[in-house]
Amino acid sequence: MSQLLNIEDFTLGFPDRPPLLDSVSLHVNDGEAVALVGESGSGKSLTTRAALGLFPGGSEFSGTVSVQGLDTLTANKQRLMELRRGHASMIFQDPRAGINPVRTVGDFLTETLLRFDGLSRAEATERAVKQLEQVGLRRAKELMDQHPHQLSGGMLQRVMIAAALLNSPDLLLCDEPTTALDVTTQSGIVRLLREEQQSRGMGMLFITHDLNLAASMCERVYVLRRGTVVEHGPTQTVFQMPQQDYTRQLVEATPIIELGEVPAVEASAAPPLLQVSGLSKTYQLPRGDVITALDNAGFSLPEGGSLGVVGESGSGKSTLARLVVALETATVGELTLHGVPRPRRPLKAAERKVLAKDVQIVFQDPYLSLDPRIPVGNAVADVFRLHQRQGRKQAKASAAELLGRVGIGPDRFDARPRALSGGQRQRVALAKALAARPRLLVLDEATSALDVSVQAQVLELVEELRDQFGLTILFVTHDLAVVSRLCSELIVMHQGRIVEQGPTARILEDPGDGYTRNLIASRPRPLWDAEPVTA
Repeated sequence: MSQLLNIEDFTLGFPDRPPLLDSVSLHVNDGEAVALVGESGSGKSLTTRAALGLFPGGSEFSGTVSVQGLDTLTANKQRLMELRRGHASMIFQDPRAGINPVRTVGDFLTETLLRFDGLSRAEATERAVKQLEQVGLRRAKELMDQHPHQLSGGMLQRVMIAAALLNSPDLLLCDEPTTALDVTTQSGIVRLLREEQQSRGMGMLFITHDLNLAASMCERVYVLRRGTVVEHGPTQTVFQMPQQDYTRQLVEATPIIELGEVPAVEASAAPPLLQVSGLSKTYQLPRGDVITALDNAGFSLPEGGSLGVVGESGSGKSTLARLVVALETATVGELTLHGVPRPRRPLKAAERKVLAKDVQIVFQDPYLSLDPRIPVGNAVADVFRLHQRQGRKQAKASAAELLGRVGIGPDRFDARPRALSGGQRQRVALAKALAARPRLLVLDEATSALDVSVQAQVLELVEELRDQFGLTILFVTHDLAVVSRLCSELIVMHQGRIVEQGPTARILEDPGDGYTRNLIASRPRPLWDAEPVTA
């Protein structure tokens, strides 16, 4: 096999500052899948972007980064454009940052085919539709006429993956491409990427914080910490017999399904904190069609309880979460919070402020929670001032202590959201929600963007607060391992309906519904057998 991507002693940084990347060396061969793992801020994305000649403004760099012999550190703009159009493609973590919001999905997918590949509009559209279907998107023809804001995050990520595969690249660079996807869709995408990589002889560099995912598709792995490669080798060897303490910490922090560890809440004669009965939500489309996002949901959640909600994209999980926190109004049904029925109308400002003291939500996308103009420390301190009635000095001290507990150091207190990585922004969003000391915390895929060590740290904090303050948790996620650790009860949703509910351990050990069995079977599994590695 020939080397497709070769990085040698690559150093990148800014004047008068420590380097962000320090003598990084790695390579990817033709037809090989290589993983790049490490915590947020370790330099994974910077390393991968360098393969396309994408560098931060004002940065200085040295070393060698070459793709098929082209040095991207010194190549001119025309050569780099030729590389990006025909030989190397990248799937970015945030799909909204890569798609023009005022253009349709069809325009985004067909532009290169029309301008540079010489296809007619009909041919380009046909190829784009076929690729959308390959990545698991239904109604692909209709999607071509839609704009990005009309698609969910998971659907947009699949559009980005389809765009990256359209020109059959020799090198595919994947920057957390499955973060926004549910477990069944992720399983299909991983299988598709693996098949495409092997059938085309395509090289692939796969950035992920999910070590289980890396093990399921990559033969070799590089572990990056603070801009330096600390360990590399065959994936099985590195993960089963790690030589470095940091690698061992990552492996130990990787969640696995563990049954029977979450204490169940004792039955009480008191009414449940949250009671949902016959809850439904429908949306009227401009053409007169009606979409049922949630259909006749019913459950109860006791004070201090923990309820997991799992299901694939479009199953109604997020709709349910938004109804609970009053960001949506139910079409029919009843929702009662600590004995008070929720009115079937948008809440008034005063009602919303009262609700925010008791109920907080952390979204999958932290951009929805953070004002880009406000330093993150001030954003958390403002919550302490509003809901805990603390003075300015005390609020700042409380904010600094809470941010430290979620892994944001004092050096980041005055940083604005744009200066933080996606995982760091999510930790700030969680701290902001916890600062209100809510009775009910709704987590909507809140840990999916976090690397495994930070995820473990955040989950420990949530568990501690649950035990210390009787915090009640509603956890929407596609990660069954996180559910098994944090939630004593589980709801499984499919196409807007609850298909199974009950104790988490019972459902994960002996699922009664075929869809639940499919979810459990879709978890990533390593390429190797279960037999231990021989030295």
